[in-house]
Amino acid sequence: MLSLKRLLDRSLTAQATLVFLLGLGITALFRKDEHPALWVFHSALYTGVAVAVLAVQRRRAARAVGTDAGGLADLNRKIRHHEVPQDPQQQAAMRRLVAEQLGQMERAGKWLPYWLGVMGLVVVGIFVLGAVSGSLVFPLLFAVGMVMLCSWVLWMRRRSMDRLRRMHGALRQQ
Repeated sequence: MLSLKRLLDRSLTAQATLVFLLGLGITALFRKDEHPALWVFHSALYTGVAVAVLAVQRRRAARAVGTDAGGLADLNRKIRHHEVPQDPQQQAAMRRLVAEQLGQMERAGKWLPYWLGVMGLVVVGIFVLGAVSGSLVFPLLFAVGMVMLCSWVLWMRRRSMDRLRRMHGALRQQ
């Protein structure tokens, strides 16, 4: 499992394969009446968009930090495991990476209340549609799922911010 996780951290091809297979399964699940060739086409389209976005993000982050994609994956792994690099060049790259990620998360934090508000409006809209149609089972399940999703997003954000702040403090002590 550890080697699979490391492979997915480092390899864009492995990530693309995983996205393609997930997209194929989800497309096949929701579009049973379509031809399987369309499933493959849709999955390839989703994979192409996801890989393009991921490649641009990786390139921008690697340029900001001053390393390659493999070095970026190693630095992110060290942040997750609370390991401070001993090499001064790696420490400088880690400082830039932590500062970049903290800045991104703080800028994105301004939009978090709006995103949560939109998700709340979607849930209310689904409840209204359910009340009009006479069935509240799906709206209740959707509301529970949306609360779980929003809670997970907030938890992951807090966890990432804590890790980055802890690493920022550890790097400042060095």
